[in-house]
Amino acid sequence: MSKINRREFINNSGLFTGGLVTLIAFGLPGPLSGSGGSFHTGAQNTEGDHAAELGIESFPNFCSHEHWGSIASIGFDPVQEGYLCDLTAGAKPQRETSVWDLILDPYQSWWMSSVNKDPKTIARKEGYESLRHWWNISPQKALKAYITAIRPFMLTGGFQCTRRGIQKLYGTDISLFRAEEWAALDLAIAENYSDMFTWHQQAMKNASFSELIRPVHPEFYRPGSASPEKQNERAFTNTVLRIDPLLDMWKSFCPRRESLSAIIGTDPSDARSWREFIAKIFDLAAENHAAGIKQLQAYSRTLLFQTRSDNVVSFRGELNGDEILCFQDWVMHECCRQAHERNWVHQVHVGTNNISQSGPLPLEQLASMYPRMNIVMIHCWPFLKEAGWLAKHVPNIYIDTCWLPVLNPSYFHDALTMWLNYVPLHKIMLGHDSTHIEMATGSSLFTRDILARSLLDQQHAMQVTRADLQILAADMLHNNAVRLYGIGKEFTA
Repeated sequence: MSKINRREFINNSGLFTGGLVTLIAFGLPGPLSGSGGSFHTGAQNTEGDHAAELGIESFPNFCSHEHWGSIASIGFDPVQEGYLCDLTAGAKPQRETSVWDLILDPYQSWWMSSVNKDPKTIARKEGYESLRHWWNISPQKALKAYITAIRPFMLTGGFQCTRRGIQKLYGTDISLFRAEEWAALDLAIAENYSDMFTWHQQAMKNASFSELIRPVHPEFYRPGSASPEKQNERAFTNTVLRIDPLLDMWKSFCPRRESLSAIIGTDPSDARSWREFIAKIFDLAAENHAAGIKQLQAYSRTLLFQTRSDNVVSFRGELNGDEILCFQDWVMHECCRQAHERNWVHQVHVGTNNISQSGPLPLEQLASMYPRMNIVMIHCWPFLKEAGWLAKHVPNIYIDTCWLPVLNPSYFHDALTMWLNYVPLHKIMLGHDSTHIEMATGSSLFTRDILARSLLDQQHAMQVTRADLQILAADMLHNNAVRLYGIGKEFTA
């Protein structure tokens, strides 16, 4: 079964010549009247009515926790256990980026697979490597199979954020499933991602995104020549250092620890060398202007990190469960000491997974031990009350709602309903957590509209002036993050 070039398939598929007949024959919706196969034929893009009513539709929005580039076309390193964009500065697509890379990103693919709707399995049953591969050979059949698979997910935040972002940036509504428009969109995405960092900057302007912070692995900061792509990315991208990989480097055989040791110049094997190893990683990150640290230990354990003396820790070997926790606790406190000394922010994943153990209340202890380390609880669902209490009562604990609209826009609405009349609003940031900028754009559209709706409710219930509401919106969308991370300039509403 041969694979053809996408432009060749479009030229030969009849999608742009007599497309309506082709689409009807395959049981797919036809194009809008008068579209003529041209690009930007989707439904009109309009900001949410509430955002426009409050006048915040173009306020700057600080993207404080993004994963742009975590898609299949850019690649994943199974040894380093990370997406290439998070391991190598300036990483670019290894092949043409397709619409399928965006709509079947790691989040959506994970959610579909978890309920036996794995997109790869669907394609492989028909003899194809993936839906993208199937689309390149038989676009109508591939799209028809995708429609069946995605239908139960069409109302979810993940699909809708990607849909709204693509609609905003490309003018195409993917939920109409018009094969002709999908083909044009596919080519446009490939073109944009051929110069990905230029595209990111253009799209940020279109979406009114102000600043960008991405969590990256320690390897991202490795010394080396400054390629044009590396320079281009770093011109507009700020980073926080992911420390979660360090907490898994206890095994006797650990290729990643060995690789990182070669970069750092220290092989950690005991308390002294581990302190040196961690300090050198933080120094390297600081040299590259890192703004803080990030960890996602809530995926696999509690957020209660006990203090451990050096003599009770096993630093290398085939450890049992208790020994692993002991090692992780020790490493976490050493990382927090470094962050405390440098006045760095610490982003902590809260909730959404490992629900029975990922509650945020233990972070109060960590915050009190390291008062110059500001903790930002990210996501927080379903622990909205607990997160609100911590942000209200602990001086150095903050909230970032990133990922909530992607999980479910209603979760974001619930969070605002719970926090607006309880949490001091300088403690709340409205960032995003997306694998590509298109998803982030859709997330921002939901965020602006739901925020405006919630604030307008406050105007009537609490008799707050429109001007004050706009100032609060600007702070949560942008200024609070500027003040906390020391990146960018404040915006005056």
